[in-house]
Amino acid sequence: MAILVDKSTRVIVQGITGKEGSFHTQRMLEYGTNIVAGVTPYKGGQTFLGVPIFNTVQEAICSVGQVDATVIFVPAKSAPSSILEACLAGIKLIIVITEGIPQHDMLKVHYYLRKYGCMMIGPNCPGIATAGQTKIGIIPNNVLEPGVVGLVSRSGTISYEILKLLKDSGLGQTTVVGLGGDPLIGLRFKHVLSMFLEDDQTKAVVMVGEIGGSDEEEAAEVVKKLVQKNKPVISFIVGRNAPEGKRMGHAGAIIMGKSGKPDYKIQKLKEAGAIVVDTITSIPQTILQEFSRLNLGA
Repeated sequence: MAILVDKSTRVIVQGITGKEGSFHTQRMLEYGTNIVAGVTPYKGGQTFLGVPIFNTVQEAICSVGQVDATVIFVPAKSAPSSILEACLAGIKLIIVITEGIPQHDMLKVHYYLRKYGCMMIGPNCPGIATAGQTKIGIIPNNVLEPGVVGLVSRSGTISYEILKLLKDSGLGQTTVVGLGGDPLIGLRFKHVLSMFLEDDQTKAVVMVGEIGGSDEEEAAEVVKKLVQKNKPVISFIVGRNAPEGKRMGHAGAIIMGKSGKPDYKIQKLKEAGAIVVDTITSIPQTILQEFSRLNLGA
């Protein structure tokens, strides 16, 4: 099983002819992602690595039929329009790699996402992958290995290191979701954790949070349900030594008052039953120890 995407997921790439879009489209195709079309205005009629290119999302859908997901590699000024185009065309899963989209534009985007029942991952995210089946976004191919651990993260680079550690330990992954680092993102921890809760193949979850915001605290109730279902939750909080009031890295990583402080996040996660580790290198061994304690096989 998997959450959100699998090998049958039909994907289009918006911005397929740009530098980032073309590079990562090739990597996705190499991984086996079912890319059925690309979209770049004024480039319709061309192809890229055998993928047909269309001027608009609607033209692509009319030509290739069903589209389950889109991944967006367009500049920040054009990204809101690209998201809305996908939403209005009826695509239910929208993955936005673009970073630096103005927050006031994202407010409008969120209104339409709710109105049309669409789900967004990102923006400013590495995307999503179900190991051994499909990859939509920029997660490196060589760190993915089918296994039993679900990963949801606010930090792309650190999650890649964790994926490699899980692969090398023989645990592998089920689905990997990079939530994105901007303040106004789509899917959040509580949503993805709820999906892992219902996925039989996912036997443990790694949750990579960061300072700022309240997403980790809001997810504590779902963490508790996972633990009660004998699905260990291992958490790592990025930026624990950041000074209060100072913006660190991601746009959302700022501490204001009690909310967003790493100690408060850690307290809430531990109260819910999560194991909060100090280093990412200890994550695989911690999972294996929990499996042994619960008499679960990897």
